[in-house]
Amino acid sequence: MADWSDCLNFGISIAKQASEVVLSGFREQKEVKLKSSPADLVTETDQRVETILISAIRARYPQHRFIGEESVAAGERVHLTDSPTWIIDPIDGTVNFVHGFPLVAISIAFTINKKTEFGIVYSCVEDKMFYAQRGRGAFLNGKALNASGQEDISRCVVVTEIGAERDDLALSTMTSNIFRLLKLPIHGIRALGTAAVDMCQVATGGADAYYHIGMHCWDIAASAIIVQEAGGVVMDTDGSDFDMMSRRVIAASSPAVANRIAEVIQTFPCRRDDEDPGKCICVAAGVNGPQII
Repeated sequence: MADWSDCLNFGISIAKQASEVVLSGFREQKEVKLKSSPADLVTETDQRVETILISAIRARYPQHRFIGEESVAAGERVHLTDSPTWIIDPIDGTVNFVHGFPLVAISIAFTINKKTEFGIVYSCVEDKMFYAQRGRGAFLNGKALNASGQEDISRCVVVTEIGAERDDLALSTMTSNIFRLLKLPIHGIRALGTAAVDMCQVATGGADAYYHIGMHCWDIAASAIIVQEAGGVVMDTDGSDFDMMSRRVIAASSPAVANRIAEVIQTFPCRRDDEDPGKCICVAAGVNGPQII
């Protein structure tokens, strides 16, 4: 089995270096642009951090490939191959970043043969470095992480996000899912504004589950392996195996909790990250229900 520790350590070092740009931008006025919705924002700092990360990795590992949030926003296709690939979210929590809400993260995952070998999530303002390597455990600032192991859904704190999808079908589905979970009951719902940090709370045991529909592979690829290496479980919202391209995820303290959430929540259609936009069937919310367009 190949040892990717050198890549992991390099990823940690460049995440820390790039965080200086994030922290500098955090204290400044920002020029903000909209992408897909009023909740899907990008700043010059997002783009600059991604450029810094990819340039540093490419200089050291010139044969490696990349999937970056801002590169995809600029028109690049999401194409995960068997080649060594870095999946990068330069600022996870851009809305938080714009508003000065102190939970913003750099998220970096590394895959080969389409399997994630390690993940790094650096919560910059908090100076919290989450990381995990396949088969070697998960850590926060060097200290081992363990999920709570909770199996009783009624004793759980669950994390989720409303996300950037703001059409009627998406909003009604997401808000009704919160209602369904609260009526089980559970202890509570939390939303931190960054999927990567949300999922890492499951790895720490501070939260017992996270679920979401509509995020992207760069939001969750790194944190998924961190949860798994901390002893948690990660799956699709329908209970099937986790697929980072599906834009659906449940991360939980135990299979019992994950399966109970999968039984309760509903989903809405999302185009896969790796789907050709020219070949997809789009679904929109109409007054009489979902409409094919």
